[in-house]
Amino acid sequence: MDQATQLSRSALLFLSRREELKDLATGVPALRRIARRFIAGETLEEAVSAVKDLNARGLSVSFDHLNEAVRHPAETRDEVREYQRLLARIDQVGVRGNVSMKLTQCGLLFDRELALANARQVVADAKRRGSFVRVDMEHGAVTQDTLDVVRTLHREFGEPHVGAVLQSYLYRTEADARALCAERVRIRLCKGAYLEGPGVAWQDKKDVDDNFVRVMRVLLDSGVYHGIATHDERMIEETLAYARQKQLPRGAFEFQMLYGIRRDLQERLAAEGHPVRVYVPYGRHWYPYFMRRLAERPANVWFVMKNLVKG
Repeated sequence: MDQATQLSRSALLFLSRREELKDLATGVPALRRIARRFIAGETLEEAVSAVKDLNARGLSVSFDHLNEAVRHPAETRDEVREYQRLLARIDQVGVRGNVSMKLTQCGLLFDRELALANARQVVADAKRRGSFVRVDMEHGAVTQDTLDVVRTLHREFGEPHVGAVLQSYLYRTEADARALCAERVRIRLCKGAYLEGPGVAWQDKKDVDDNFVRVMRVLLDSGVYHGIATHDERMIEETLAYARQKQLPRGAFEFQMLYGIRRDLQERLAAEGHPVRVYVPYGRHWYPYFMRRLAERPANVWFVMKNLVKG
């Protein structure tokens, strides 16, 4: 990654965490339209409608209600209720999917025990329905607390009902992956989309990619059902090559991708018989997520600016 691209990415990730910009951005109609490339809608029913189309094309999904860095207990309770509504709607409609949630939605930034209690309610509901909750990973400051909560929930509810996310740009990830696999925790492996310093994360794409491959091999060796989350065709080919080397059957793991990104690749892999799950975010608090998607490819900023000018 050249220096200019790295600076652009860092700037976008910095802006993604500016609380004062959230309401401003979501109030701009043109920006809301552009964000729909990556966001399935602002309401649950809009997301369900989008997911029906994905299911029809052979893709599974993981819903994510967008709202992070929640600061008030009452708002965390609203998030629990939204996830319970979501799990009920998945059952009612017969959607082929599960849910992902962030612990900062549950209160992790100000009360770890409240976050655990809130997440426990959601996972308990998922278990009752025979479903699964993926606990998303966020910025590095909450990595350990997040994994601690996942471990607690995993002990209480079991492998089929709760899993974790690991990010290959963190130095600690290979060790985390080995430990979690030994405990049979299901993992989604991604590269990472937050702004992290050189004290905790690799800054060069090659190093991040190399670690992704190392951790992917740990996951595929574990005998646990994991998700390999990437749109990078080289990472996909590395995964498929290692699966062939280990003579793993199709269905031993799944690929995961983001809503609105590389639909062609999603459909191709599904047509080849590989399980593919699409991460489907929805909700009105879409600004931080949208900015992280732009940061993954800063050239998209020019596309956004042109469309804003057009109105």
